[in-house]
Amino acid sequence: MNDAVVQKYGGSSVATAERIKAVAARVRARRATSPRLVVVVSAMGDTTDELIAMARTVCDEPSAREMDLLLSTGELVSCTLMAMALRHMGCEAVALTGAQAGIRTDALHSRARIVSVDPQRIVRELRRGRMVIVAGFQGITEDMDVTTLGRGGSDTTAVALAAALGARCCEIYTDVDGVFTADPRVVSNARKLDEISYEEMLELAQQGARVMHPRAVELGEMYQLPILVRSSFNDKPGTLIHGAVSVEYLNKVRGIAHDLDVAKISVVRVPDRPGVAFRLFAPLAQAGISVDTIVQNTGHDGNTDLSFTVSRNDFRRAVAIVEPAAREGGAEGLVTDEDLGKVSIVGTGIQHAPGYAARMFGALAEQGVNIEMITTSDIRITCVVRRGQIDKAVSALHATFELEKPEQLSAAPTTA
Repeated sequence: MNDAVVQKYGGSSVATAERIKAVAARVRARRATSPRLVVVVSAMGDTTDELIAMARTVCDEPSAREMDLLLSTGELVSCTLMAMALRHMGCEAVALTGAQAGIRTDALHSRARIVSVDPQRIVRELRRGRMVIVAGFQGITEDMDVTTLGRGGSDTTAVALAAALGARCCEIYTDVDGVFTADPRVVSNARKLDEISYEEMLELAQQGARVMHPRAVELGEMYQLPILVRSSFNDKPGTLIHGAVSVEYLNKVRGIAHDLDVAKISVVRVPDRPGVAFRLFAPLAQAGISVDTIVQNTGHDGNTDLSFTVSRNDFRRAVAIVEPAAREGGAEGLVTDEDLGKVSIVGTGIQHAPGYAARMFGALAEQGVNIEMITTSDIRITCVVRRGQIDKAVSALHATFELEKPEQLSAAPTTA
């Protein structure tokens, strides 16, 4: 069904009844040129945060299973209201839960991964001439338990459905005009990118750029499915995420990402011998806690210090798991810090051209920003710094790499 179009509308796009009606009018207009239309919606506005807060008033540590079931209701509200609005406008529409849409996941609550998509119900509804409105962010396990896909998971729902339906593109509608060189709320002269590669977008998303969910970008690259990020508040062209990026964008920093959701755990004076790292990290993996930056100091006197970062939401659970493991492994103790963030520069040019790290470190030093940890990939350099210095760091790096300027054609290579 390669004539199907899959759109996704984020929480800010459907935050109120008026916004839902505005999106419904937009969807109705699009149907004139795209009769097979699937729309994925997020929960209205801050609904997810409100449900989490409500759960905390009832129980300090609600079970993951019940929490997923609770949070899934936010998307059910928005998708049913959207279908009602469309029907009121004279359009045939049907609302489906993630389970009804055929989305099957693993059993890791709050951060489940999609294992399969069976779009038969969606295909039947499309062939009946109906628009299909799907509740994003959710799926169901083999045991029929409802799961959620993590913050921003509606992006992943949309891309997975587009891939399963054989759509030519997935359209992500949000409250910004596309993918920017930095968060425009932090850097006022941040520039919108016309296009960006899957690889660069994935690094930006993983390092804190919230315009796209990382797993959605991974799926887009896996199925070579272009993803168009646009605003639902205007008709500007947006940013295309795809595989082939023009040569004019090579050999330069494309964007700055930042993340305030960082906590550090340091295991102090742990015996420097084989198996220690496994003893510490295996229980974290079993608990579904993702570890980001890892730094181990050079051993001395038979001991070493090992530091790593996790999200602040996972911090307490991580400490509870690591502390006994560190004690059993002979470590002196733990030192923790929740007041951290990370800032990253991303671009394909970083892997081959020298000088990017030096310019980054120099820019941070000029602003008095101390670097606590460093990690790199082929196309990224990330520094962990104090949380209160993140905005200053992002602005300094954006200016240093002149990202506010339009991108120019790179000089062609010369031959002797």
